[in-house]
Amino acid sequence: MESRPVPGWGVIAMSAAAHAWILGFATLVASAVVSAPRADDIALPPADAQADAEEAAIGLELPTDSAPPAVAPDEPEAEEAAATASSPVAPEPTEPESIEPTESAAVTSDAAGDEAAAAPSADARQATVRADAAAMSPVAPTPPAPLKKPVLVPGTGALVKGVGDDFEDENWKWHYNHPKSSEEQDKRLRGPLGKSANGRWFEGPKRGTPDVVKRIALPTTGLEGSEHGLLISTLNAGIPGRISYQMHQDDLIYNMQRVTGQGIHTADSPSVVVRVYMPPLEQWEQRSGPSFGFRAGCYTHAIITGKDHPQKGRFGLEEYWPGMFVCLEKGGRQRDGTVTEDKVFLRIRGGKRGGEIRGPEIGQMGWWTLGLSFSPDGMVHYFAKPGVADLSMDDHITSQYPYGYRTEWFKTFFFNVCSRDDGRTWSTPWVIDDPQVYFVKRPQMASPSRTRTKR
Repeated sequence: MESRPVPGWGVIAMSAAAHAWILGFATLVASAVVSAPRADDIALPPADAQADAEEAAIGLELPTDSAPPAVAPDEPEAEEAAATASSPVAPEPTEPESIEPTESAAVTSDAAGDEAAAAPSADARQATVRADAAAMSPVAPTPPAPLKKPVLVPGTGALVKGVGDDFEDENWKWHYNHPKSSEEQDKRLRGPLGKSANGRWFEGPKRGTPDVVKRIALPTTGLEGSEHGLLISTLNAGIPGRISYQMHQDDLIYNMQRVTGQGIHTADSPSVVVRVYMPPLEQWEQRSGPSFGFRAGCYTHAIITGKDHPQKGRFGLEEYWPGMFVCLEKGGRQRDGTVTEDKVFLRIRGGKRGGEIRGPEIGQMGWWTLGLSFSPDGMVHYFAKPGVADLSMDDHITSQYPYGYRTEWFKTFFFNVCSRDDGRTWSTPWVIDDPQVYFVKRPQMASPSRTRTKR
């Protein structure tokens, strides 16, 4: 990760197609997990070795036996504030008010086996009278919940032509160009970067390509007319040839610059929407922490904070990456003896101070629709809903100025896949489909007419 910074729905029954897809994860090809040489001496894998790795990921079933303890991710502490739509800044957490139990006015005596009720006291009689009077009084209606202030819903406006991918082209292919880049870990940018044959996607130079990027048949019915999506999964997420036993991530970045240049200005209200397939919990990497990220690259003018940026500390064009992570919180036996279940929830990046905000829980696996939008005031809006239907205000999670910045440019979007990087445990297998970018063209200002002066 960068140095900077609702309860769920019931689980639905899996379709036959989904069940068959899950059963396909029953075997992990041993040849996909090979002791690799050090990064400096690593050789390019033969084509059939990469095919074996892809088949291993498609046939992946995560083990349930003991494994090295998960290392806490290098993430800042999440702001446990509720994500509200009415304010761009998450409220500070407060202690809940304690509610004392009300004592009963009637007291029974059990002395000497006496079964008769004791006579109520004067205070108890007065309390009963007040209760009866309150019961006879008209009850004030419960005020309705405050309406959310409308914000820019992702998917509003027109599609940006030439941006997005439906993965239906049977010639869709990913060129890996191993060894992957790991600039963030060891300052090694190993080019040429991996990329798709259609030129729409490329390997993240900071952290490298996922080990599997493959067009597959959808695991279960998704968008109408869609038959294929993109599987992304990873095994060795750190420095090539080394095992860290720490959580790392790989990046798949959309090449939006090929169409939009430096990006889309927030004056044109850009937004991005994607469908994400969340597999059943038994198919997840059994590690608490972030598993998948859906994020955006943004620019604004501010004091540059990048630790390796040549203009650090000066006022200039600052890049940052808001978005949301899908996180697993492992259950288990607690100190009080109770046993809790696994939970999946969204974590929002980020709040005004750069911290992260815990979002809604995800109780229903299967397809989800995620969206980010960027309004002309520079605010980022976060949306999510189960299923593949279009987003609406009912799906609004929160609106924020991440890091206190007002977004000026939406540059691109990308996906993170995380694993524990232990050389044998695959990440959760994620499938994405039909990412699309929208915009609302800003109103044109009428140019003042020129009047000629007669001579």
